[in-house]
Amino acid sequence: MAKGQNLYIKAKKYIPGGTQLLSKRPEMFLPDYWPAYYSKAKGCHVWDLDGKEYIDMISMGIGTNILGFADPDVNEAVKKVVDDGNMSSLNPPEEVELAELMCSLHPWANMVRYSRAGGEAMAISVRIARAHTKKDKVLFCGYHGWHDWYLAANLADDSALDGHVLPGLSPAGVPRGLKGLSIGFNFNDKDAFLKLVHEHQNNICAIVLETIRNDPPNKEFVETIRQVSKEMGIVFITDEITCGFRLNIGGAHLLYGIKPDIAVFAKAISNGYPMAAIIGSSQVMGSAQESFISSTYWTERIGSAAAIATIQKLKKNNVPEHLIKSGKKIQDGWKILSEKFNLPIHISGIYPLSHFDFKYDKPLVLKTLFTQIMLDKGFLASNLFYASFAHQDSDIESYLKASEEAFSDISSFVKKGHPEKYLKGPVCHSGFKRLN
Repeated sequence: MAKGQNLYIKAKKYIPGGTQLLSKRPEMFLPDYWPAYYSKAKGCHVWDLDGKEYIDMISMGIGTNILGFADPDVNEAVKKVVDDGNMSSLNPPEEVELAELMCSLHPWANMVRYSRAGGEAMAISVRIARAHTKKDKVLFCGYHGWHDWYLAANLADDSALDGHVLPGLSPAGVPRGLKGLSIGFNFNDKDAFLKLVHEHQNNICAIVLETIRNDPPNKEFVETIRQVSKEMGIVFITDEITCGFRLNIGGAHLLYGIKPDIAVFAKAISNGYPMAAIIGSSQVMGSAQESFISSTYWTERIGSAAAIATIQKLKKNNVPEHLIKSGKKIQDGWKILSEKFNLPIHISGIYPLSHFDFKYDKPLVLKTLFTQIMLDKGFLASNLFYASFAHQDSDIESYLKASEEAFSDISSFVKKGHPEKYLKGPVCHSGFKRLN
């Protein structure tokens, strides 16, 4: 057995679930065979504990490494602040510089708060909205993290029915007293949204929207949200944690003429270093002072320095254009392979965050087979591709060539029947449901 899997067996004895992030559990990809751990990462290449090299054509650090692993320019900025001291009894000046930069990119915003992870940043934004409005309920669309305010949507009247709204996200441990405070609606469903507004109009503090994930926001849909939020004094929050800085420099809401009260960023903002930003209008953000929102490590220096260096490089190299081109090549390639081998798939996602699903009665079997075959060919791969600046045409060409062989094999297995018998181990686990 490879060193990575051996270590993972040991990890599960000490770490509940084996990892800190659901999206990095080996069972999500290739149970018993996924490398699990890395020894080194550079550009879009990753080396496992056995020294085997792979090209990362999957998620690039779950979407964090937009420039590539160990980017030299970002690392240089980080090394400088590490050498100068990343923590002090005083505050880092970089957090003011970053605040200025974020507000210049988003002229509607004029105040900023920070945290170091996307989920906690979303919790902060909801806390600010509740402090500002003195109301409690949140209407949301999208995936917004692990905190109680969000998972409360999965609490049912009968605990045996918990988890039906967002399958795959267990609300175990979330106080039942929070039931009914967070209510989800589907993306681009204006009528469902307006129905919820009518039902809960006296106690809505925030409308939370993941700006874009798969389909672009319908103009009438977002205009309705903005109008309702203004008329009723509700805080409109756009979640840019996943999509931010991939389609443009800044939040994707800028592309669609959306003017929120708060926007939340993490992941790509700092190229793999922990950082998150909550930006907004001074009228709303000022309410952060009415609630206790404070944490020691939000004042460390590395996150803000990394974010400044990352954004500067994104601007200098027009990285979003590169991500869009790369993602389009991948999606076009998947479509060609699907048709060539008569292996139907559904392709979705914005180009920088591309996904496909096998149209088969046991899609997870084929997904696991694809991962298994691609791993043998030297690729970390699944049914998704998150583009980075480090991905070059040669990486994409070699990936699509290997994918052609994988699609050919899978098509043959399907024709023969019972494709699961070609798996080395168990079928991969499924993820969780989104409302967008």
